[in-house]
Formats: sequence, structure tokens, C-alpha cells
Amino acid sequence: MKQLGEKALQDVISLCSGRLKEYGDYDFFKNIQVLTPTKKGFLGTKELNKKLQEILNPKTDETLERQSGDRIFRIGDRVMQIKNNYDIYWERAKEDKIELGSGIFNGELGRIININEEERILEVLFDDDKSAWYEFSNLDELEHSYSITVHKSQR
Repeated sequence: MKQLGEKALQDVISLCSGRLKEYGDYDFFKNIQVLTPTKKGFLGTKELNKKLQEILNPKTDETLERQSGDRIFRIGDRVMQIKNNYDIYWERAKEDKIELGSGIFNGELGRIININEEERILEVLFDDDKSAWYEFSNLDELEHSYSITVHKSQR
């Protein structure tokens, strides 16, 4: 059974890291979302996210990253807000003006675009073009989203 799981994992990695380009101009970060039924196990989100991060956003000598618990966040990582936070301020450039607001909600997806060690903050650009800053102490509100559960995808 483990061999079957390892084969499935290799297929997912292969498809996400370039094999789909044979069939169209698919960019993982723009066109692909890996779904799995569970968080735990060999093919759960926790393991898939670690493996996909290693392949799609590997550490280099120039990589800025921040560890939070057992997770390592890097510039370029795909992340998801995992609980409602009405107090996070965001901004969005719209035409010739900046729109300001507050609230980032459970299930919103984005990418890390900046890590500022001096100010101890991390910036996420969400899929709807909102940009929000997270203090390092609030990184427990984010998790990697290279892979998400089917449940989280139904937002």
C-alpha cells in the first residue's frame, strides 16, 4: 500500500512541477490547486505541502524565510488564512487609488511576497489583490496551501 502512495505522491509532484506543460501553458501558482481528502497521512495536506514546497519553492542561498513552529514560510509560498481575523488591515491598488479595509477570512488564498526580519512582519498578497501584513506572532493564522483539503476548497 505504501508503494501505491509513493507512486501517487511522485505523480502529483511530477504534474505540479512541469509535466502538465505538455498539455497547455499551466503554471502551478496560477492554474493548479492540489486537493486531498485529509490533512493527515502520507497524501494529506501536511505532507503534500512540505514536499511541494521543496520542489516548487526550494530554499536557496538568497531565500528569505521565517520558521513558525514546524513550518517554514518563504517568499513565494502559497498560503491560506485558516481563521477569520477581522482586525488585520489590508490594502489593494485599484486603478489610480488605494483601497483600504480590514478583515482576512478563513479560506482566503495568497502568496508570501515579503518577509521583514527587522520589523518582524510578513506580507501576503491574496488572490483578490489585497495585501496584508502579519506579525510573526500571528503566523499561526496561515498555513501552506500548495495542497488543501476538499473541505477547504468549498468556500
